[in-house]
Amino acid sequence: MHLVTATALPSPARVADPGGAAGSRGTLRVGLVQHHWREDRDELVAALDAGIALAVAEGARVVFLPELTLSRYPAFAEPQGVAAELAEPLVDGPTLAFAAAAARRHGVHVHASLYERADADEDGTPYGDGLGFNTAILVDPEGRLVARTRKTHIPVTEGYVEDHYFRPGPAEGAYPVHQVPALGAALGLPTCWDEWFPEVARLYALGGADVLAYPTAIGSEPDHPDFDTAPLWEHVVVGHAIANGLFVVVPNRTGDEGLIRFYGSSFIADPYGRVLARAPRDEEAVLVADLDLDSRADWLTLFPFLTTRRPDSYAGLAAPVLTTPVPSPVPSPVPSLSTSPATAPATAAEEARA
Repeated sequence: MHLVTATALPSPARVADPGGAAGSRGTLRVGLVQHHWREDRDELVAALDAGIALAVAEGARVVFLPELTLSRYPAFAEPQGVAAELAEPLVDGPTLAFAAAAARRHGVHVHASLYERADADEDGTPYGDGLGFNTAILVDPEGRLVARTRKTHIPVTEGYVEDHYFRPGPAEGAYPVHQVPALGAALGLPTCWDEWFPEVARLYALGGADVLAYPTAIGSEPDHPDFDTAPLWEHVVVGHAIANGLFVVVPNRTGDEGLIRFYGSSFIADPYGRVLARAPRDEEAVLVADLDLDSRADWLTLFPFLTTRRPDSYAGLAAPVLTTPVPSPVPSPVPSLSTSPATAPATAAEEARA
């Protein structure tokens, strides 16, 4: 696999430096694996494990894997039959088993993603929709499941008809921040389409996250084959990092599956919007980068976005979801510009009479 490593860049807005060059919180070395799917499960697992091993050999303490880690991407077409038949249980399924085994073998936290089969809610009420969840997980070096987050936003466009496979994660507790003391950092684990929504990154930032990991499966647009969305994808996610003082770790897959050519280009960026490491488009790769955790406080002290917000003016963000892609303009109330009689300017007729 192609290997890219990066050390932490100096924080240009350093507030204080009691801990040396890296600041008081030090650095967290993270890894990311970009892979292409293989039909042979043993070959796929071996490739992913080799990527994790390479990242760990470079000092990574947590390794992040792409969306639907062990699965072929299903949503390039509508399902034949019940979609959830393609899903797997979380606790006894192959993805958690793989992540736990790799975490124990390499002594590292491992993040992965799966198509989770869940036919009923926590109260036992059946969903009855034939769908499952798109779920991100984190496993510690002892192989214990320590975090789970279900994808909240579901794409519906050509080649990505995920609404036929995944139900949205529940609105309550949708964006949990996972404190991981062994890493000295707090993680958020949204997934793919979630990465296009600024509200998601902002809520994680307000919840105290340091790092957002966006496991991703994104590539070509079947109905617009000449349109390369990769630059837009990177720009918007890096914008979230800047606007919220976050590190972002974005593992994508590469290769052709169904109607989609996945464009790789996985990356890791810091709160200043600097891409620390980026993978090629068409090659399996491992990225390893140091995150200077104090950079978050440095940047948000210089540009205090979170403390100068105006949530009292954001009611429109909670308005009902639009039914058309582009909203029609809504007239805004215009403050009255009328003046009192005592100060109103004279009209032409009044001036003539004078």
